[in-house]
Amino acid sequence: MPGQNEGADAHRPGVRREEPRAHRRLLPPALHPVGSTNGTGPGAVQAVLDGVAGVDGVDGTAGAAGAAGGALLCPTCSRPLSDDTRRPADGSPGNGTPEPVAAEGGDQLLAALRASEARLRAAFWDAGIGMALIDPEDRIIEVNPAFATLTGRTVGELARTHIHEIVDPEGMPHRLFPALVNGERDRLRVEKQLRHREGRTVWSKVTVSLIRDAAGGPLYTLALVEDITEQRRLGDRLEYQALHDPLTRLPNRTYFFERLDAACLTADRSTAPPPAPALPAPALAAGGGDTGDGPDSPRIGVCYLDLDGFAAINETLGHHIGDQLLIAVATRLRRGFSAHGTQLVARMGGDEFAVLVTDSRGSDQLTDLAARILEALERPFDVAGHRLVVTASVGVVERSVQETTPTDLVKDADATLYWSKADGRARWTLYDPDRGAHQLTRQLLATALRPALERGEFTIEYQPLVGLADGAVHGAEALVRWRHPRYGTLSPDRFIPLAEESGAIVPLGKWVLEESCRQAQRWLTEFPETETFVSVNLAARQIWDSDVVADVAEVLERTGLPARLLQLEITESALLGPGGRPLQALQALADMGVRIAIDDFGTGYSNLAYLSRLPVHVLKLDGTFIEGFRDPSPTGSRAELPESGARRSDADEQIVGAMVQLAHTLGLTVTAEGIESAAQAERLRLTGCDTAQGWYFARPGEAELVAAILRDDRDNRDGRDNRSGQAE
Repeated sequence: MPGQNEGADAHRPGVRREEPRAHRRLLPPALHPVGSTNGTGPGAVQAVLDGVAGVDGVDGTAGAAGAAGGALLCPTCSRPLSDDTRRPADGSPGNGTPEPVAAEGGDQLLAALRASEARLRAAFWDAGIGMALIDPEDRIIEVNPAFATLTGRTVGELARTHIHEIVDPEGMPHRLFPALVNGERDRLRVEKQLRHREGRTVWSKVTVSLIRDAAGGPLYTLALVEDITEQRRLGDRLEYQALHDPLTRLPNRTYFFERLDAACLTADRSTAPPPAPALPAPALAAGGGDTGDGPDSPRIGVCYLDLDGFAAINETLGHHIGDQLLIAVATRLRRGFSAHGTQLVARMGGDEFAVLVTDSRGSDQLTDLAARILEALERPFDVAGHRLVVTASVGVVERSVQETTPTDLVKDADATLYWSKADGRARWTLYDPDRGAHQLTRQLLATALRPALERGEFTIEYQPLVGLADGAVHGAEALVRWRHPRYGTLSPDRFIPLAEESGAIVPLGKWVLEESCRQAQRWLTEFPETETFVSVNLAARQIWDSDVVADVAEVLERTGLPARLLQLEITESALLGPGGRPLQALQALADMGVRIAIDDFGTGYSNLAYLSRLPVHVLKLDGTFIEGFRDPSPTGSRAELPESGARRSDADEQIVGAMVQLAHTLGLTVTAEGIESAAQAERLRLTGCDTAQGWYFARPGEAELVAAILRDDRDNRDGRDNRSGQAE
């Protein structure tokens, strides 16, 4: 097989044969004579060949290397051809005199040299990747056709060309490349741009290897260059797709956060204060020093916007029209509010967009930007033959970089956006820390509602319902309280709306219902003659999300409370809901004997025609109507124009009187809430109200409070009966 005996044959000197110079240009460094000072180019190869040809007995003349006593190198292992390589066949040490060799031995050596060079040249010349041999002065010694093709030049044109005319020198590793040239490392890999003759850029992966001489010193470098332009273009496309919204071509949420993170990180580095010298104690006590949030501290802002009513466009005109509208909105935002390096417009998802301002000059700049965004979006959009008018709600957050994080900034902007929608839409809202703290508290409470119910943190207080005619306690309203371990006792207005939003009102309402009925049964056992009823608030969601009729029946059966001693309070808005389901449920409850009361009557629909068909027993007047009854008596003189307060008092009295008369006509009783004085109670009694509750009678308290009042009433009644019997 070719090459199997090359190592052995290479130790046998042969006859020098002349060869073309083209074949002498590239040989491995192992063919260089020991002690060569150049070792590059055709001269190095020629010196090796001259040394081989100068062996005595090859061509009858002494070669330059042989005459000078220079050692010959093995073309395979690079070792000098010493006397030991020409020992006698018997193994005895040689005498140091070269033995004559046959002519055919020289032919074999030259054939081995030529075969080795041919293989190297074929590998170099026909390689599929670019290869370049570079001298210590960074000039090209030789390149292969693949390298020439990458640059749009010919092999001859690149000879002796400085490598920096082809490869962009910028971006070379500052430490690694000098270390390679100086022989401190053997290999370096880097991605570089090549300059094509036509002016375009060719991205390439370059592997630079150091070629050393026989002594181990740096001789020249070999660069292997692979064209990765298509891979780079593919990578750029994938990166663009990963960082941009495919529909609107705007930067997406990921790109937005990358820019936001970079802005915060750059600002943190640029504003990091140097180590301050130690201050004397008086200066520290006076509060001296820089907090890092001075007037020069970098600031950042976000306008977070959402289109109002966009879902209706999708539902009525179709999603394809909605998509085209989003494209039109994105185009208008990009053209009007995108500034290179300082403002970024991004699509955050759905119909939400954001404008990031990385060099904010204060909240005034951001609110002005939000106002201009609203103005720009108010102009109609012509989309697929439809003229669409949309509005937007914008949440604005602006603050110092040092007092926020990217996550907090976007979280607060998102919360402010929904405040803007809750405040009426088509407006901007600036972040309010106090409102944010309130929202955070609401979220914490909403999350803790169900676990709190399981831990038994809720309790019930009762407020007596007193008859205005006899002053006796007829019933008590159950008011749930939350004994929160952190925030203390919370009234229903703090957590009932949260419970309704989250659905926790269903298990909570059922618990309140059962506890209240059980307590009313205890009152009935102790005071059977009074038959004190309990009034429990019923949320609309309890009707929609549960079988409230079955729940009430089950509780009454389990507690033993008669249905006539249970009163359920429901608001007008919940009572008059769509679909008829609340009405059906209340009718079933009324058929069971449960009393139904409309709470806060007069503040909802107040549909009087509908009221006559409802299964209602009691109207509870809202406390706003009772405020006009604080005066001890109506205005006596009408000679002069009454003051506004007097006019309101008279109006409230007339309204309450009309509602009481209407209720009595329909066979309903009337309860007044919020009674704070004896004058109010007396005036309401004269108006015709049946029962009342308020702080004048008793504040909400434990069940024992109602029991104590019932005992006092019983004792007073027994005392009156005893006095009446004695008088007889």
